[in-house]
Amino acid sequence: MTGRDEGVPPPHAVVLDTDGVLLDSATVHAAAWKAAFDACLAERTSADTRAPFDEDAEYRRHVDGRSRYDGAEAFLASRGIRLPSGSPDDPPGCDTVWAVAARKEAVFREALASGAVVAFPDAEEALTALSALHVPCAAVSASRHARALLASTGLDRLLTVVVDGGDAARLALPGKPDPALFLHAAARLGTRAGDTAVVEDALAGVRAARRGDFGLVVGLDRTPDGHGAAPLHAEGADLVVPDLTALVRKTWSGRT
Repeated sequence: MTGRDEGVPPPHAVVLDTDGVLLDSATVHAAAWKAAFDACLAERTSADTRAPFDEDAEYRRHVDGRSRYDGAEAFLASRGIRLPSGSPDDPPGCDTVWAVAARKEAVFREALASGAVVAFPDAEEALTALSALHVPCAAVSASRHARALLASTGLDRLLTVVVDGGDAARLALPGKPDPALFLHAAARLGTRAGDTAVVEDALAGVRAARRGDFGLVVGLDRTPDGHGAAPLHAEGADLVVPDLTALVRKTWSGRT
């Protein structure tokens, strides 16, 4: 399965990232990370270290697609900040990596309570079209909130499998850029990686799909000016699309 030309047959199955692909939650995650990181950066003495967290570039480079702990650790390391790991029950703060992750989680939960996360308009249409093509789909996320959010938007009824952060913790699956989450989802769908497509908006996710030898790695660039396409290609995306409708209707059904 190459899938690199328009109008090719659809894959045997599709594994889709959740945040930024199905749910309009990446911006909410990024804002929560900014609140957590900026509070800690403000305590630093170096001007370079104090520079605010960039919700676009730094979020995509260091945090997007990773578990909370891995994202916090990766960003802090990029600024030369080394903190003790701490433990998962650390309260929100800046003393440990887990404390920074906890601060992000607290801010994110507040946003969820306000109803800030919704499904992208093209998600239901694309999943419905794939169902009509008899292509089973799985949603994958490093977030423990993914299953509940997918249910709240109604997208769960169009998915055969959901793999979220709770599953990853229970099964000890490493996070992206390791392909374990995607490979687990494909196995639950009953398909080989080579017969399965992965759709990702995160650089770490594209890297993971490439490492997992998936038959088609699709980058999703929802940026208004398309500036996210080049980095996705650089990480190994076979093709980059601006929305899920373009992928399903044009690439797999040959319709324009």
